[in-house]
Amino acid sequence: MRKAFVCTLAIALLATSCKLKKDSEEAIIGKPEVKIENGRFTPEVMWGLGKMGGYALSPDGKRIVYAVTYYNIDTNRGNAELYVVNTDGSDTRQITTTAKSEFNPLWINNETIAFARSTDNGAQMFSIAADGSAEKQLSNIDGGIEGFIISPDGKKVIYTATIAKEKPADIAKLYEGLPKATGRINEDLMYRHWDEWVDAIPHIYMADFDGNSVKNATDVLDGEPFECPMRPWGGLEQVAFSPDGKYIAYTCRKKVGKEYALSTNSDIYLYNIADKSVKNLSEGIMGYDQNPVFSHNGKKIVWESMEHDGYESDKQRMMMYDFETGTRTDLTANLDQYCTGYAWSDNDDQIFFVSPHLGTTELFAYTFADSSFRQVTNDLHDIYSVQISGDNIIAQEVSLSKPAELVAYKTTDSMAQGKQVTNVNTEVLSQLRMGKTEARWVKTTNGEDMHVWVVYPYDYDSTKTYPALLFCQGGPQGMIGQFWSTRWNFQVMSGAGYFVIAPNRHGVPGFGTKWNEQISGDYGGQNMKDYLQAYDIIAKQHPNIDENRVGACGASYGAFSVYWLAGNHQGRFKAFLAHNGMFNLEQQYCETEELWFVNWDLGGPFWDKSNAVAQRSFANSPHKFVQNWDTPICCIHGENDYRIVASQGMAAYNAAVMRGIPARYLYFPDENHWVLQPQNSLLWHRNFIDWFDKWLK
Repeated sequence: MRKAFVCTLAIALLATSCKLKKDSEEAIIGKPEVKIENGRFTPEVMWGLGKMGGYALSPDGKRIVYAVTYYNIDTNRGNAELYVVNTDGSDTRQITTTAKSEFNPLWINNETIAFARSTDNGAQMFSIAADGSAEKQLSNIDGGIEGFIISPDGKKVIYTATIAKEKPADIAKLYEGLPKATGRINEDLMYRHWDEWVDAIPHIYMADFDGNSVKNATDVLDGEPFECPMRPWGGLEQVAFSPDGKYIAYTCRKKVGKEYALSTNSDIYLYNIADKSVKNLSEGIMGYDQNPVFSHNGKKIVWESMEHDGYESDKQRMMMYDFETGTRTDLTANLDQYCTGYAWSDNDDQIFFVSPHLGTTELFAYTFADSSFRQVTNDLHDIYSVQISGDNIIAQEVSLSKPAELVAYKTTDSMAQGKQVTNVNTEVLSQLRMGKTEARWVKTTNGEDMHVWVVYPYDYDSTKTYPALLFCQGGPQGMIGQFWSTRWNFQVMSGAGYFVIAPNRHGVPGFGTKWNEQISGDYGGQNMKDYLQAYDIIAKQHPNIDENRVGACGASYGAFSVYWLAGNHQGRFKAFLAHNGMFNLEQQYCETEELWFVNWDLGGPFWDKSNAVAQRSFANSPHKFVQNWDTPICCIHGENDYRIVASQGMAAYNAAVMRGIPARYLYFPDENHWVLQPQNSLLWHRNFIDWFDKWLK
């Protein structure tokens, strides 16, 4: 038995070759032969690497099934296939070869795997033998599913599907006889979220399962207009079966409209399958409560819990509910770290979890016997998910120099380095000369210690000088760890011949709660001093950085930082690039969808003149410093970004042009807060390198 935490990575990867399926005219995207020139890591090479997707340990802990995605530039699409490997890394085999993507792999038993696959009727459940034979379709649910889990006894499944959001009767009647009308009428908030209009709501359905078919589905939230899982990030990690199969624990924020837009107060609900009664296990906790995980004996359940309503970056606590005593306990009350991704040991004496810590994301363990914490892993990596069977741990790891692979640890490990199990990209990576990564510590202007990553140019020569890029982190509460991304990839910057300076400035997790909380209500304050201080000190420490050829870049809050620095940098930078950033904070307050964010981080509305925190925030809006702009700037924005809408980027670009400053505007009509389509991503990277080369080389 094991519990799993699956973290959805915001990563997309590409293959540049495809083959034709023997029994179909539809192209199958296969693993490419990637061309490497001079050991340089380029955007094209990056999109030739395979993407590790979901994975699962077999019940006996001897094998792993996992998904790998490749993309094709010409067709601008991707495809995922399933693979099986022994936990010692031997006998890797591909078990699917189709033109339709497979995802969500789970073991039905030690020899049979269930998974989801795209079909003409949406994604459906399938099964396949571990050797790739005996494939069959298990479900035919109208409209398809988004994902599924199987109960411990194998007799039931939960799957996610959407239901239509109904219009109020008085609004619906206005559309009568107008089938081609495209206008949208709204009388409440949260009418769109992240990158989609809220026309449908996800619900979880429970159904009978006999290993051959899915039948008799029941909507667990029947008649309720609430999301489960929660948009935009929630998946089936927000739902769990009890070990005896009698209960379902699920995450839900039972709010709609304006109330939903202003609150992060979600809860953990316990659903009794027999009588359909529901109990709120987290009642009275006002922040996010999500991702429940039962102990194997069913006596306890833990989940991720935040204390404050409206604060999405609050300390993530490990909250435990004891069913025998009916009591709740914060197991991490004395641990000043952010905790997520819980997995119980087989005998329930330990809980393993992932935590950002001093610039890397490591695996930790809580031991019940003495209420102690132990750091299990220690490497230049970020761990995104873990699964446990017996004394074996399988973790998904990335670094600034490597996309995700599966790595093995032992439950008894302490400060250990893992053994790599999969080799999705080993062959290609072995041909590359990645830029060296160093961790530095810098004193901030208020006397504290700040962690800074420094990445060297890939062809570093100590006798030469190089241009540099200051990377400004988004979030704003997001640690710069050993992440791998197809947008901000430090090795692409290194491969283009740049130093990268990446400070973990005030306002990020991994360095204690006080450090993380400092940024709220202080936009344009201490964290901006941190950026300038990090650059000033690192540049002085490193004579190979040419101080006359330095730029700054970032997205989201990082782009806000770029816009702010553009008016306050005192000549340090020679070029800027901002992606999907806040330019006018008053505009942002009224445009964004999740209003709890601006209420908490900006302090409140700009019209509240008695609110000193809010007034300080809006006084630091980047648009109020445009009169100081004097440096070339590139503004990028996606139309489908509803968190920070495209007019922000357009306004910044227009302001630069009207000021007579060299400027460029890259606009994506079909991208959201990220850039997800292969060709758009390559355009983004080519523009990024071209822009900085133009002004810094």
